[in-house]
Amino acid sequence: MAMEPLDQEQSSQELDLEEIARKISLLDRWREIFSYHRLGTNNTTSQNHEGNRISAGETEDGTGTPRPKGQGHLPSSSLCSIPKPSIISSKSGGFPISLAMATKLRQSLFGNTIQVFSYDWTKAYFRFHDPFSDLAFALEVGKGSAQSIQMAVQGSIIKHLLFTRKGKDCNFLSLCTISKQEQERALAAALAGILWAAGAAQKATICLFTEDTHIALTPDYSRDGFTERLQLFELLEKEATEKFIYDHLQCFKGEGSHGVILFLYSLIFSRTFERLQKDLDVSTTYLLQPNAGGFLCSQAVLNMVLTGRARPHVFNGCQKGKSQEMLHGVLTRSDVGYLQWGKTTSEDNGFSQVGSMLKTPKLPIWLCNINGNYSILFSTNRQLLSDWKTERFFDLYFYSGQPAQSKPAHLTVDTHSHHWERVQREDEHRPGRFSPVEMTIRTKWEATINWNGTAPFF
Repeated sequence: MAMEPLDQEQSSQELDLEEIARKISLLDRWREIFSYHRLGTNNTTSQNHEGNRISAGETEDGTGTPRPKGQGHLPSSSLCSIPKPSIISSKSGGFPISLAMATKLRQSLFGNTIQVFSYDWTKAYFRFHDPFSDLAFALEVGKGSAQSIQMAVQGSIIKHLLFTRKGKDCNFLSLCTISKQEQERALAAALAGILWAAGAAQKATICLFTEDTHIALTPDYSRDGFTERLQLFELLEKEATEKFIYDHLQCFKGEGSHGVILFLYSLIFSRTFERLQKDLDVSTTYLLQPNAGGFLCSQAVLNMVLTGRARPHVFNGCQKGKSQEMLHGVLTRSDVGYLQWGKTTSEDNGFSQVGSMLKTPKLPIWLCNINGNYSILFSTNRQLLSDWKTERFFDLYFYSGQPAQSKPAHLTVDTHSHHWERVQREDEHRPGRFSPVEMTIRTKWEATINWNGTAPFF
């Protein structure tokens, strides 16, 4: 039966609408790619490292005149193609990784050149919760070994949002009302500050992926498909480091970007292999420890994020080990501190007890290791650790990073109540009565803790 004219007209309109919707979808996809792709490389160096030769096009401006040290350029050819958001052009400045550098990098991480990152590491990146929400300040943290680094970076993000942003109030509401742009600026500031401290406030090195592979296949080195594509950029000023990271933030926050691995690589190269060797001791000779088919961060990695030095222990200064070897602990107070508690932690083991350098940081923010899971504890009162009167009765906020947590837990700490001492005597033979979060807080303060209506985290 022939189609009526009205039916033909309606069918034609439906096809037109479908075509318009398809074109709008394609336009949105291209707009997203363009908005993510930034190639500004100012203030980067292109020096000769580990015997790598750098082409004249990377060191000169085309007229034969060398570029000043610390300056990069944006090649016109890079605008002719649209690379993936987390991949840059190998002509963007900097210098490519060499086999010698990749070998040292692999040995520093795994103790050999054969091991490669497990899947949970390769999928980890830095991603915020929704802006203008109860967790607008917080990173979404997945399961896996990279969680410890993500939560350590979270501490520096809170530091920036609460205590170093200019013209902003230091209150909890300010953390929940930040925009997407403020989230990105906070992440860039946090990563830059950590890398700058690791570089001894002299130089930061940032690793990004290019489309080119720089290392040939060898029998003594296992390729992983991304380390061989590293391009290294050296920044000689902290402000330039922050700007460079902000301009390439999608390389750290994009899905599939390997963002946490890139940050860890940047951390190691900023610290330098020479400084790393001096930081470590006989108890920790490489940075990642095998565990259940994956790799856990050693304490040295976390201390490097928190303090700038890859010292393997949490006690103050140096101590002699059981075999009289010298073990390296934390030397100075950092901005973000560290607390830990575990059911199996022995109080008699002095090497595992956190020293005052980490327990009492410069700012009231702590990375917490609770039974091997990492979380953040913080106060919005900058004076909490500098005025003893404020430690009588104060508020803390706790972010676990677990998907079930929709907003930070609000805790009130009372250090002058004797309730805790009485209950401790009554229940010393009843383990498990108290939340591990409370036990962690009590490694610093003997106190009662009010969860203000929230069910305690167990």
